[in-house]
Amino acid sequence: MRNELIKTTIEDHVAVVTLDNPPVNAQSRETMEELIEVFDELNETKGVRCIVLTATGKVFSAGADIKGRAKMAQEAQAGDTYRHLRRAREVGFVIMESNIPVIAAVNGPALGAGMGLAIMSDFIVASTKASFGLPEIDVGLMGGVRHTMRVFPIGLTRRMVLTGWRVPAEELYRRGLIEACVEPEELMDTAMEFARNIASKSPTATRKAKRALNTVETMGLKDGYRFEQNLTVEMTQHEDSREAMRAFIEKRPPVFSDEVS
Repeated sequence: MRNELIKTTIEDHVAVVTLDNPPVNAQSRETMEELIEVFDELNETKGVRCIVLTATGKVFSAGADIKGRAKMAQEAQAGDTYRHLRRAREVGFVIMESNIPVIAAVNGPALGAGMGLAIMSDFIVASTKASFGLPEIDVGLMGGVRHTMRVFPIGLTRRMVLTGWRVPAEELYRRGLIEACVEPEELMDTAMEFARNIASKSPTATRKAKRALNTVETMGLKDGYRFEQNLTVEMTQHEDSREAMRAFIEKRPPVFSDEVS
């Protein structure tokens, strides 16, 4: 891993991926490309069972690199616009489609594409200093509606899109839309507690559960339930399933392999 604009550490089966593009972790082309590389590599890194996505400084991510975008527009060559759009899509989907669960630990404002990174994660924990917003309407851009509407209620999404309102983390926690809202100094401890819990599970079971969560969201009830049942059948044929059952009966912690199938 390059460890340039995105810093990555791995310990106790948890990878901590940190945005490090000061001063506001704007998503330049280079940041997006490196973030895609990191998540692709982590997907195939043996022993990684959970990912925590966070950022340095006071801002999680201010979203699109407006200055860089203006420069890019001046120097654009044929095809650059569509290459950028594809890159912007993939930087979100590489998180959502990760085989490994991703927790967003949001330390400060997450705006526009920055909020997109957070809501593409499996769930969010946030600092009391965090806020979430879609300021595109104020900077001559559009975007973020479909992903936001997947996670947030329609009325709240419309208010955010049409007014640019930055929603405080406490408000999202009150509405049950994020999983924790804690003091800044408690943020990473809280995120790591969730991550270590996930990392203690069978990596095979976790990946199948992530696959189910991503797949059944857009399926009908009957087809979605059938899909889950088929994954259950697959799981029961894996040694981790037998180990989990033995450990339950013997009243001991299970010991799982990092070999994933």
